[in-house]
Amino acid sequence: MRATWRRLPAKLHDVGWEPGLVVPAADGSPLITDHYFPRTEGDFPTLLVRSPYGRGLPWSPMYGLLFAEQGFHVIVQSCRGTGGSGGTFDLWRNEASDGQATVSWLREQPWFNGTLGTVGPSYLGYVQWALAAEPPPELKAMVVQVGLHDPHALFHAHGALNLETALAVGAGMTYQHQGMARFLKATLRLQRRLREVTTAQPLRGAHASALGCEVPWLDDVMTHPDAEDVYWNGASLGEVAERHSVPTSLITGWHDALADQTFQQYDRLRRIGCETSLLIGPWTHTSALQQGWPEVFAESLAWLRAHLYADPCDLRPTKVRVHVGGEDAWRDMDEWPPTTAVSPRFPTAQGDLTQQAPTDCSPVTSFRYDPSDPTPSLGGPLLSRTAGPRDNSTLEARDDVLTFTSPPLTEPVDVVGPISARLSISTDTGHTDVFTRLCDVDAQGRSTNICDGLGQLRTEGQEPSQVTVEMSSTAHRFEVGHRIRWQISGGAHPRYARNPGTGESPVDATTFTPVRITLHADSALMLATLARSSGLSPTVNS
Repeated sequence: MRATWRRLPAKLHDVGWEPGLVVPAADGSPLITDHYFPRTEGDFPTLLVRSPYGRGLPWSPMYGLLFAEQGFHVIVQSCRGTGGSGGTFDLWRNEASDGQATVSWLREQPWFNGTLGTVGPSYLGYVQWALAAEPPPELKAMVVQVGLHDPHALFHAHGALNLETALAVGAGMTYQHQGMARFLKATLRLQRRLREVTTAQPLRGAHASALGCEVPWLDDVMTHPDAEDVYWNGASLGEVAERHSVPTSLITGWHDALADQTFQQYDRLRRIGCETSLLIGPWTHTSALQQGWPEVFAESLAWLRAHLYADPCDLRPTKVRVHVGGEDAWRDMDEWPPTTAVSPRFPTAQGDLTQQAPTDCSPVTSFRYDPSDPTPSLGGPLLSRTAGPRDNSTLEARDDVLTFTSPPLTEPVDVVGPISARLSISTDTGHTDVFTRLCDVDAQGRSTNICDGLGQLRTEGQEPSQVTVEMSSTAHRFEVGHRIRWQISGGAHPRYARNPGTGESPVDATTFTPVRITLHADSALMLATLARSSGLSPTVNS
């Protein structure tokens, strides 16, 4: 690790290890647990890391060893039904009670000094929110890294199925706790069979061939698109943040598949006055724990030292630190999002993106989306290795992709905050998805995705329907000579399941109908722009 990440802090303590401890859950199921500890006399606070992905790589070195070296007892525990723990893994349903049972076990350990923190990414963030639903008095700090709190929103976006994400989660939950060799084999099998399984008619049950086995809960989450369905009762822990008092650090990346969930929790914590901080890096869900690990670890360690050791010396002076794309710099901010102006940009029939508002809602242009040859997804907030910024030039050359582009900029434009698209659309079938993306086009013509989103709408006759598509958030500087581009298409497959164009569920559809999508002039790309006079705070070293 030290050869890979040069900026890790020096070791403070040698580390001991007690593997395979058995922690009884409330129903008696054994929760297999490893204990890492400093080989030094004295009292040390404890960190709880609960994972459905096993206790080996990368959790053992990155969490067990590194944090124990810095003066913490670290408990790395396999969630029930995974990594040798008893019971059956049931996505999200047992995490609160199993977390509480683990804290009860900690109270009986002679080395536990009554001071507890939690840390971890992704689903390891979900188990933190589950424990915080009824926080034990010992819980003094949380660090949620690229974390989850709403499983429904992980699998579904505004009526569309996050298909590629669902399959990636299925592979990870099924195989990663069985060891890296089996997980790697499963990942390669999924990559080989991705097109086969994502174009299956119907989608229901088709994942078994790509994952190598039936995953019953995966069919369940794919076939329950409505967040209000009783199936999802108790799944979302967003409301926990609305009554939360435990100091909580939140970490995400601009291309993290869970970034919007992090922004939502930060907003909830900020509104109730809970002590919190936010770090947003230039990362995907996985690269935050790879290329971004030195920054993520330093941020996590500083927060835990401040609240478990009463040592705030490494905390930064502001609540928020973000990486600004375009200029590749870190900026400190007092809040997120900062105060900005909404700057609408409008499409023209000539393919321009202009600040001049239209005088009517006439058609601008149209394109044909064919689900039998779906517009491919490229980069963006995914869980796979293809996530992140990519050159969109080849994608934008397709007939089923619209682009509207500004003239070259004569001064920099800072886009900072939530981005959305206000779309006015008519169709010839009445059913469509619309994918919308913000891109930065450099002087050489390379078009790089910044942020995006997908909306679903129904239309009646030739009259346009309106939909506002949330495109996540960004902090990006469009430099002089660059151009702002708005990209629009009828989907992004296999990131999202294909809209069949018939109103039928994409999971059960066997008939797919092409659709002609017409964009109207009263559509607008809504940019959150920062006035040049206010500027961003000075660049900071990280």
